[in-house]
Amino acid sequence: MIFDTGNGKESELSTSSMQPSQSCRHFEFQEILLATENFADSLIIGSGGFGKVYKGNIIHGSSLVVAAIKRLDSMSNQGASEFWAEVEILSMLRHCNLVSLIGYCYYEKELILVYEYMPNGTLDIHLHKLGTPLSWLQRLNICIGASRGLHYLHTGTGIQSGVIHRDVKSSNILLHESWAAKISDFGLSKIGPTNQPSTYVNTLIKGTFGYLDPNYFTTGKLTRKSDVYAFGVVLLEVLCRKRAVDKSLDDEEWGLVTWVQDSIKEGKLKRIIDPDIRSEISPKSLKKFVKIAERCLHNSPKQRPTMAEVVVSLESVLVLQEKFKNSLQVAGKTFLNRMVNMLPFTPDGQNSVQSDSNLSSNSNGNNGIAHFQNPSPSLKVFKFGDLEKATRKFSPDFLLGEGGFGKVFLGWVEQNTLAPSKQDVGTPVAVKRLKQISSQGPAEWLAEVNFLGHMDHPNIIRLLGHCKDESEHLLVYEYMPNRSFDRFLFTDIAKQLSWGTRLLIMIGVANGLTYLHSKNSCAVV
Repeated sequence: MIFDTGNGKESELSTSSMQPSQSCRHFEFQEILLATENFADSLIIGSGGFGKVYKGNIIHGSSLVVAAIKRLDSMSNQGASEFWAEVEILSMLRHCNLVSLIGYCYYEKELILVYEYMPNGTLDIHLHKLGTPLSWLQRLNICIGASRGLHYLHTGTGIQSGVIHRDVKSSNILLHESWAAKISDFGLSKIGPTNQPSTYVNTLIKGTFGYLDPNYFTTGKLTRKSDVYAFGVVLLEVLCRKRAVDKSLDDEEWGLVTWVQDSIKEGKLKRIIDPDIRSEISPKSLKKFVKIAERCLHNSPKQRPTMAEVVVSLESVLVLQEKFKNSLQVAGKTFLNRMVNMLPFTPDGQNSVQSDSNLSSNSNGNNGIAHFQNPSPSLKVFKFGDLEKATRKFSPDFLLGEGGFGKVFLGWVEQNTLAPSKQDVGTPVAVKRLKQISSQGPAEWLAEVNFLGHMDHPNIIRLLGHCKDESEHLLVYEYMPNRSFDRFLFTDIAKQLSWGTRLLIMIGVANGLTYLHSKNSCAVV
């Protein structure tokens, strides 16, 4: 979006002194046509103010690589100046948190940029369109990666001059397959001397509503602190899962910044937090994260932190959150141990499990699980390869939990066939994978298959299927989005659980145990 203040021209600052590096290649137009199959609609992976972006295979060095190919729309309000600005700037910049420019094509009226391909798309898509279940730790790591990229731009590391991005927003933060964040789209960027951080560039007002620095909008003076303000808006997006301009907010407050600031003043901090992560956030890390965002959004640019300060502060938030997560796990285990010690075991062993051998030998009685000798035919036998696809090769980003058996991952399958599906398409499932050196083993895996396969009750976790492939043993359960009860008991969200809600939870647990102990399930304990 472009705003003309009517009081000046674009900066005299030029990028002409910067020459594209040899690593930035000039592509022939025929190569681009071949890579995009003549700009086939089926290969479009995105579009913006510049034009459409296509996925294609190109020759890079001696290798065939997947690339994102951005083609300028002839009707776009961006043009040759933005195109060459991006070529010149990105060809000189190399950082793990900046998207890499592979090359460009300039042919007659065609202006095309070729970037490294980022399979997970933009942060904006995951926050606002797909509703991807991003944990608070994942979100923090994304923010830290993006902040490092901006810090590199501002300090001019590796180049003679620093860069002001001028269009920082969630749709310009791309995500790698590993979920590493990378800053992209430098068409509006400006170059300035790195040894004068307080200097400014007089420009036409360019940027995006909701992210624009009010001071820059009013004065036309662009500084690095304008990027800091926009990044503060991104921090709020990540915390709230609300757009920078969001119609779902109060009628008079479509702007996310105003809505959050008013909520904080009214003492309603919790209402701004995305419900999906409320139970995960450490109170200390939340308080510090909000404080960082507030500093970035200060009306006075001089009062805003540098991106170097933002990086350090976000890293400290991550440390606080990791400590909280670890203490929560310890607290949960301690509570469970205390509850086990309180269970009333009778001295003579009545109504108790004498030993594991009783479970396997009492095949004619009603007190063991050996009654279930074969898995239920209703259970699906999964292929290992299908579960790899469903969990994105057991990606750490999909990790739900870990125990003595092994790790549990989030996966996605088709609702009817249970075949692997794309992320956020179909039905989510929990996939438990046995450790190769687990203290539990194939015998326990088989016991759970035989046991849960015959259970059918609304208060018993449902086993959907299983998989055995050489040394691999896996179980596939229905996904429980609220995870375990202890997560609610030992975090701030417990305050939101009314006494009535807690009673309903315990009634459900009691119903499940009653079913297990009933004759219909062979008096299981």
